[in-house]
Amino acid sequence: MSLLRIRIKLPDRPGSLGTVARTLGAAGADIVQVVVLERAAGRAIDDVTVTWPDGVSLDVLCDALDSVRGVVVDGVWRTSEAPGVFSDVEIVGQMAANPPNGVVALVEAVPKIFGADWAVMLGPDGTVVHASRQAPDPVVPPPLPVSAGRAFTGEDGVRYACVPVGGATRTLLLARVAAPPFHRTEVERLIQLATAAEAVLGVSTAA
Repeated sequence: MSLLRIRIKLPDRPGSLGTVARTLGAAGADIVQVVVLERAAGRAIDDVTVTWPDGVSLDVLCDALDSVRGVVVDGVWRTSEAPGVFSDVEIVGQMAANPPNGVVALVEAVPKIFGADWAVMLGPDGTVVHASRQAPDPVVPPPLPVSAGRAFTGEDGVRYACVPVGGATRTLLLARVAAPPFHRTEVERLIQLATAAEAVLGVSTAA
């Protein structure tokens, strides 16, 4: 079985998510988690994490969801963990327990927390301080946006989110391949996590 994350837009009314759940079940998917990213103007954006049988085309899943009135599939991508399995509090606790290894703990954790492919901590000159185990070797960071704490898409189509850590001394960069852009809710959560890391590690993040 594979673990998939599905981003859908659906009507924000009673029964909509239940219809989606029944449709996913009939198609062969088992829901692990649902995260509500946004609710506005009668519409909701949800990330649904499911298990999916290996060898079965994802077209079966997408076609089933497309058949539900009012539901739009923004993207489907593979993930190694259900978002939230590793909580923000747990990671902050790990950093507090071992500050010298705090940056490594943070970089290794954020792909699991946000359902991303890899992450890297960059120094002020753009050099790699630490890259997660899933990161490409070598890591070639994209040009970073001037404004901090935002999502953007690289020229190669990779989806990124970046946030400063330790003032402007370092940048935490998170990447997803073949996936929708990072939602503003996810970026806000990443900023909060980076702020907590600064508070716990202090000068360690800027060393």
